[in-house]
Amino acid sequence: MLRTAFILALALLCPAAISQDGQRTVYVIHCAALLDEPGHEPRANSTIVVRDGVIDSVLDGYLLDITTRAGETVEIIDLTDRFVLPGLVDSHTHLTGELKPMGQRLRSTLTEQPTHSAIDGVVYAERTLMAGFTTVRNVGSLGADIYALRDRINQGVIPGPRILAAGRSIAVTGGHADRTNGISPILRPEMTPMEGIADGPFEMRKAVRERVKRGSDLIKITATGGVLSNTAAGVDQQMFEDEIRAVVETARMMGRKVAAHAHGTDGIKAAIRAGVSSIEHGTYLDDEAIALFIEHGCYLVPTIHAGKFVAEKAGEPGFFNPAIREKAEAVGPQIQASVARAYKAGVKLAFGTDVGVGKHGTNALEFVYMREAGVSPMDCIVSATTNAADLCGLSDEIGAIRTGMRADIIALASSPLDDVAALQDVRFVMARGVVQKRDAE
Repeated sequence: MLRTAFILALALLCPAAISQDGQRTVYVIHCAALLDEPGHEPRANSTIVVRDGVIDSVLDGYLLDITTRAGETVEIIDLTDRFVLPGLVDSHTHLTGELKPMGQRLRSTLTEQPTHSAIDGVVYAERTLMAGFTTVRNVGSLGADIYALRDRINQGVIPGPRILAAGRSIAVTGGHADRTNGISPILRPEMTPMEGIADGPFEMRKAVRERVKRGSDLIKITATGGVLSNTAAGVDQQMFEDEIRAVVETARMMGRKVAAHAHGTDGIKAAIRAGVSSIEHGTYLDDEAIALFIEHGCYLVPTIHAGKFVAEKAGEPGFFNPAIREKAEAVGPQIQASVARAYKAGVKLAFGTDVGVGKHGTNALEFVYMREAGVSPMDCIVSATTNAADLCGLSDEIGAIRTGMRADIIALASSPLDDVAALQDVRFVMARGVVQKRDAE
């Protein structure tokens, strides 16, 4: 209740919804086609009324006149040649960085501060929003950078999507997300649970509590090795199941969900059994892993986008060192096939791209890759609205266009139900009741 009241207070204070003379704008949005409830057929010729950042009503036909309250003005937004749907959700982003060639990555690690990545994040957050993604889970950053970015967006200081921030990922010593891999012992700092490196259940609990103390909305762990860690440690399980369980139990006590980076089959299974809410990547699935997904109701966040990107870069001389290049060549091409298997078996998908590996603003390419894997156009959209909202714990606020929900609304030039590539051509964006993008802009 307090959280909802806080969000509504932010909407009421948002300067873009209040004119200089103190008048509040009520938006009346006319839609040619409206996918208000993803998973159901779109409505034709509809009107959305938005007041104070919240959807006031959704009506059939084009409403031309509404009853205003004291201090209100009305603006009609004509989307009568557009396909309208809820703002999209990307469940796996890294907004405060973008992948560089190996040499540049090492130099950045040694010379830059979180303040540099926070400034980069301002640019990448706006690109993400303009691409139609009004909410993201940011599952890994240097730490304070993403909290500052999230808070300034919430305060209306800068444009960007709603951010659920994990802060630093939790990893084991020498595992994926240990940023000191490959750095001389003379130069590398000591890594402790405060920095996200933990070994054993006790340290895992401490690391979770530290993340929550610093402001994390969710917890991210690296249960297996990863492609981009600077070590030839493979992509199999790196956390023991009791370590993962300690993370999950501690996170639940503190009201947080856990997202688990996992490529290798054993690590996927261990993380699901331990109770994580989502598996990120899920590259090497077998029948038992798929059955565990369904049994536990765990979401798969595919990130085909990142797999395609690293596979491409593996062929570019000097972009990766040999250890990373070998993993990129092996893992990258596998993710799309695993998504196809999971979808066919009925595993729940929550849209996620891992942008930051690929280019920010290109998030909607994931829809094209999902469609190639056999996911229907409607289910592609459901994964980025209804399902992703559920994974984020925000189903009562986002993921649909209905009375009482946050006014996160986008419009496309054509129907994504005919071709999901239409989601790459976003012509209108409203985020939290504020118009952020129009055709003319």
